[in-house]
Amino acid sequence: MKPKIEITKDGSSTLIHPKYNAHYHSTAGAIEESDFVYLKSGLFYFLSSEKRQDLKQSCSILEVGFGSGLNAFNTLIKTEALALNIEYLGIETYPVTLDVIKQLNYPEQLSAQDQQAIYNTMHEVSWEKNHQITKQFSLEKRNHDIFSLKDTNKFDVIYFDAFGPTDQPELWTAPIFKIMFEALKNNGVLITYCAQGAARRAMQSVGFKVDRLSGPPSKRHILRAIKAV
Repeated sequence: MKPKIEITKDGSSTLIHPKYNAHYHSTAGAIEESDFVYLKSGLFYFLSSEKRQDLKQSCSILEVGFGSGLNAFNTLIKTEALALNIEYLGIETYPVTLDVIKQLNYPEQLSAQDQQAIYNTMHEVSWEKNHQITKQFSLEKRNHDIFSLKDTNKFDVIYFDAFGPTDQPELWTAPIFKIMFEALKNNGVLITYCAQGAARRAMQSVGFKVDRLSGPPSKRHILRAIKAV
């Protein structure tokens, strides 16, 4: 069964997963959530901080829950003008088919209609292999669950965009966040829309320094965790 498409309050699309009956993005605004949570509070926080001094014009991002590809595409669009190479890894257990992807309106809503082909390509390229999507943006997609991630000390930023604790409680526990902690480089940043207390405590239990931040207009709080060792 394919996911259903729904238009969120900011005019951008989201999907509803047929198994969990859960939305891929905030119904208050899919792009608004992507901009505020993952770009502003995650990636650009990292890039603007002292932590970036060790970078050599590159940034490695892991997304847990590649899904519709919105966060990856938005990252590609918003970093085009920067002298920055993005190495992006997306983990996804339930890949979305291309016929569904072509019905989503992200290129239009991001004023990037001329990059519709790039958005399509991000979903067309093969899994388990790295692909150079643009001169500054490479993408690898892995079709397996996050428990299988073996990368260590590799990522600067993690977009933790799994379905919520009600739908996938096993993904918001200490064992998962231990995998995330080990996957990040020192001073790396994990950002997520979820501000649940149990998730915050699970992050702290494995060594993360966790801040509860004000969320986008539709959400009170989000969490940002830093691997400060």
